[in-house]
Amino acid sequence: MVTPMDPTSAAFMLAENRSQPMHVGGLQLFRKPEGAGRDFVRKMYAEMSDVDAIAPLFLKRPTRTVSTAGQWAWTEDDQFDVEYHVRHSALPKPGRVRELLELSSRLHGTRLARERPLWEAHVIEGLRDGRIAMYTKMHHALVDGVSSMRLLQAVLSTDAEDRGMPPMWSADAGRTPARRDEVEHGFLGLPAGALRTALGLSAEAAGLPGALVRTLARGVRNETSAVSLYAPRTIFNRRITGSRRFAAQDWPVERIRGVGRSSGTTVNDVVLAMVSGAVRRYLLDLDALPDAPLVAMVPVSLKLSDAQSASASGGNAIGCVMASLGTHLDDPSDRLTTIHRSMLDGKRALGEMSPTQIMAMSALGMAPALAVPMLRLQGIVRPPFNLIISNVPGPRRTHYWNGAQLEGMYPLSIPIHGMALNITCTSYDGKMGFGLTGCRRTVPHLQRLLTHLDDELGALEKASGV
Repeated sequence: MVTPMDPTSAAFMLAENRSQPMHVGGLQLFRKPEGAGRDFVRKMYAEMSDVDAIAPLFLKRPTRTVSTAGQWAWTEDDQFDVEYHVRHSALPKPGRVRELLELSSRLHGTRLARERPLWEAHVIEGLRDGRIAMYTKMHHALVDGVSSMRLLQAVLSTDAEDRGMPPMWSADAGRTPARRDEVEHGFLGLPAGALRTALGLSAEAAGLPGALVRTLARGVRNETSAVSLYAPRTIFNRRITGSRRFAAQDWPVERIRGVGRSSGTTVNDVVLAMVSGAVRRYLLDLDALPDAPLVAMVPVSLKLSDAQSASASGGNAIGCVMASLGTHLDDPSDRLTTIHRSMLDGKRALGEMSPTQIMAMSALGMAPALAVPMLRLQGIVRPPFNLIISNVPGPRRTHYWNGAQLEGMYPLSIPIHGMALNITCTSYDGKMGFGLTGCRRTVPHLQRLLTHLDDELGALEKASGV
C-alpha cells in the first residue's frame, strides 16, 4: 500500500543530499546490571534482533515513481531485514569516550539508504569502564526530536527489575505513536482528519496576513520574532561537507537552575547563555567573532489560553524564536540578561498569534535557511540566523532497559548548508546533556566548545552569586 507523504516529510526528503543527510540521532549510555555476565551485550543485541513483528513505523520505506506522480510517498518494505538495521559494533582500544564519539561521528555522517526503511540502531561495546552504548538514527521525514524521545521512553522502565522490555521497533512495544499514514482517508484520498482540521482553521487563516505584517515589521526593526533579518556572517554560515564531528557532555540541571533562580531567568535562558559564551570564546580564539551579536533559532513550546486561540480551547503550540545571543557583550551576566529579554519578547510576539499562525510564521522564519543553500546564495545574502539551539525534555527519573541503567542521553542533530553547527540539549535524571553536531571541515576543533561551555557555566555562577 502506497500512502502520500505529508509536505513536511517530503521537504526533508527533497532537501537531503550527500552533504546534508537529514536524519536525527541519539547516543545513550547504559550501565550493565549487577552480576551481568561477559555475554550480556551479545544477548542484548540478540534480543533486539529477534523480534516477532516490526512496528509499522519502522517498515515505512520512501518511494517516488510514475504512479505517485513523481511525489514522495511511503510504502511498506516487503523485504525487511532486521539484521541490516540493527547492528553490533565494538570500539578499538583504549575504549575511551573519545573513541565512542569518533564512531558516532562517522555513523552520523552516513546517509540512510532510501531503498530501505530510514532507520538504524547500533549496539556498541568496548568502553573500558564496562558501559554499553546505543546509537540510533532515524530520518527526519519519519520523526522529529520530540517523537524520537517518546519512542525511546516507551520501551524504558523505572523499575530496575523489569525484564522482557522489547526494542522500540518491535510491534510488541505497543506504545508506538500513531503516524499520519494510519489515519482514515476521505475525499480524494486526503486524510479525513485533515479536511476537518482545514475547515476549522478558517478563522485562524483569516488572521495570517496581519500576523505576517507584524512579524516582518518586528524583523525589519531587528526585534525578536519568528523571522530574523539581521544575522551577521560567521564561519558557521558556509557550505558544508557530509563528514560530521560530534561532541557531548552533561552538567547537573541543579547548577543551571541555580543560576536561573539567582538571576530571575529560566533554565533555557541559562542554557542559551552557556552556548553564547562558549561560541563567543570559540570564535575569538579563531579571530572570527563578528561585531554584531549572533542570532539563534530556538524552538519553543507555548501554552496558549482560550483567548489566544481561535480554534481550540488552549493546548500546546510549537514555534521558533530568533533570539539574540548577545555575543558582542563581554560580561556573562549582560549576555544572560540580553538573552532573557530576547526570549521574553519572542514568546510575547508568538503569544499574540493562534497556533496556526505560529506554525506559519515559524515556517517562514525557517524557509530562508533552506532556500539559501538550494539557490547557492551563501556569501551573497546574509544568513537568516547563525545556529540552531534546541532543548528537548527527557525523563526526570532513572530509567532502565531490561535491567541496564540508562546513565546518559545525548542528541545528534542536522547541520545544513549555511548552518554548520547544531546544538541540541536533552534533560535526563537531573542532568542536562549537550549534543554538538557540526561539519567536520567547517567547524574545526568542535570539542573545544565543551571546555568553553563548562567555563561559561562557572562564569555565570560567579556573576549570579551562586
